[in-house]
Amino acid sequence: MNRFKQARPTLAVFLLAGCAIGPNYKRPAVETPAAFRDQAAGGDHSFADVGWWDVYRDDRLKDLIRAALVDGYDARIAATRVEQARAIAAQIHGQLFPSLGYETNADRGRNAALGSPNVLGTGSTTDGFDGYIGAAWEFDLWGRVRRLNEQARSKYLASEEARREVLLSLVGQVATDYFELLELDEELAIAHQEMDSFGHSLKLFNQRLAGGIVSKLETSSAEAAMATSAALVPGLERQIAIKENQISVLIGRNPGPILRGTCLSDQPVPPDVPIGLPSQLLERRPDIREAEENARAANAGIGVTVGGFLPRIGLSAFLGAVSPELDAITSRKAGLWSIGAQATGPLFQGGGLRGQYRESKAVWEEANLQYQQTALNAFAEVADALVSRQKLAEVREQQEHAVQAYQDAVKISMQRYSSGIASYYEVLQEQQLLFPEKVALAQTRRDEFTAIIQLYEALGGGWNLSDSAWLEPK
Repeated sequence: MNRFKQARPTLAVFLLAGCAIGPNYKRPAVETPAAFRDQAAGGDHSFADVGWWDVYRDDRLKDLIRAALVDGYDARIAATRVEQARAIAAQIHGQLFPSLGYETNADRGRNAALGSPNVLGTGSTTDGFDGYIGAAWEFDLWGRVRRLNEQARSKYLASEEARREVLLSLVGQVATDYFELLELDEELAIAHQEMDSFGHSLKLFNQRLAGGIVSKLETSSAEAAMATSAALVPGLERQIAIKENQISVLIGRNPGPILRGTCLSDQPVPPDVPIGLPSQLLERRPDIREAEENARAANAGIGVTVGGFLPRIGLSAFLGAVSPELDAITSRKAGLWSIGAQATGPLFQGGGLRGQYRESKAVWEEANLQYQQTALNAFAEVADALVSRQKLAEVREQQEHAVQAYQDAVKISMQRYSSGIASYYEVLQEQQLLFPEKVALAQTRRDEFTAIIQLYEALGGGWNLSDSAWLEPK
């Protein structure tokens, strides 16, 4: 008896505080580095703080991104998933409140009270009217329904983060495809330049062949080089059409041409940008926030399964009226009511409840590990983008020097050949070295922009934007 008296204050505090069964959520531990690998400088400011329209300055690209965010199916599908999760959360939240319902009946029949007609045919025909209003409520003593509500809310918030992840990825995908399209345009222009250059050489060789200065070998070599360059054009045109179709699908339109803005070689490469602190990723990257909400939902799921071990206490109320006459249905004699309480709980489940509990614990462990893995991948993606941006800039500088040197070599070789100092092999060799280097330079420029896109996405770019700001940037 004394032990019971000592336990009563504790039980009262438990009930009044509205505690819920199961463990309270704690963010999974993540070993956050002090700085990103290859990070040039620290500081709180981050590239992710700016809107995407300040990252991509090409007006045509901005139009494509806006179209993808408004009309693209990826964004619209993600929005419907959010609506589904919100509706489910509303259904679960409704379990916190009493449910009300009503029922009415009206009937007419012979011996209706007995449920069968009078066999002898002497029964009378009677009328019957009844109406009921009932209320039921699960008294959430242990907090099982509250844990259900917490779980559903976390899943809804996870869907919101998944939607923002889709928006960020969609912006990056459109930008990536656009710069790839510009790079293909540049390759096509280089192929035409190559054809013109070899054509000029072929014309010169033909003139010298007609004068008996050179042999057929020189003209045949130049003709073969020009044909090889011409063979590149259809393949590049095919790739350009396919890339335009990909962009059309992203913006929710039928396949067709895509308008371009500034050419790739004239696109400004963003200067050095602040990266921010690694710990900021945990708050800014939508995939990390989504993983955390999933972990929170899994943690609440443990409380839900624990509630299966405990009795459920329900309260119900009933108010109604029964009368053979419709006009007497509201009289005091026709009224009836009841108030009741009930408790239900498991006695023996053959280990089923224990299995559900172990399953919920395993789900939590999985969500915990997925959160930690997502954070680790985020740190790696930022580091990858940083080193790619740095090394690609170095590659581009050397390739620009190489292209300039090859252009000078082609010009000098043509002058030497025209003066009869050099052979046609020298001219063809320098031309064949120049154009592949031009293509390599265009590809490196494309990769530089891709690294910027990846860095912005890896940092959780636009984390501070509202939904309306994503669609209608100022």
